Amino acid sequence: MAECAGGVCVVTVGSGLERHGLTVSSMTSVSLSPPTLLFCLNRQSSAWPLLERTRCFAVNVLAVHHSVVADRFAGRLDRRGADRFEGADWRTLQTGAPVLSDAVAVFDCMVEQIVEQYSHFVVFGRVCASLASSNPCGPLLYWRRNYRELFHPSAARNDADSLRYALDWQ
Repeated sequence: MAECAGGVCVVTVGSGLERHGLTVSSMTSVSLSPPTLLFCLNRQSSAWPLLERTRCFAVNVLAVHHSVVADRFAGRLDRRGADRFEGADWRTLQTGAPVLSDAVAVFDCMVEQIVEQYSHFVVFGRVCASLASSNPCGPLLYWRRNYRELFHPSAARNDADSLRYALDWQ
């Protein structure tokens, strides 16, 4: 699975002091009409009871500069619960779930269906509200167990190293 590149997202649930979040790379669009997405959640996740009770969540598509946010919500920086939200600017949209102000995109969702599959829940969410950033920086990616940045050859400088780098990616 390390060969499957994916966008890095933070899924948030709850509000105020009773909020939680987790880093996922398993979010995908399901339908445009009605706007629906899904993400996968381990059954042992500490966010599960809150999601089950509130039945709403937000998906925050992280930007390249959000690797610390991704680590914090992945549990790598020894932060728990609402403490994971410190150090970033959060707000709410329609459902009240926290959304990251400078995310590449955010999707505020109501749980539509949850499918139990082996060690995980597949959570389907109907998008109630969304925002896209005007920030030109790209999304944070995860590939081969490391964060990556989307590279576009037209953004490369016109020197030999950049040209060689661009050719390696084509």
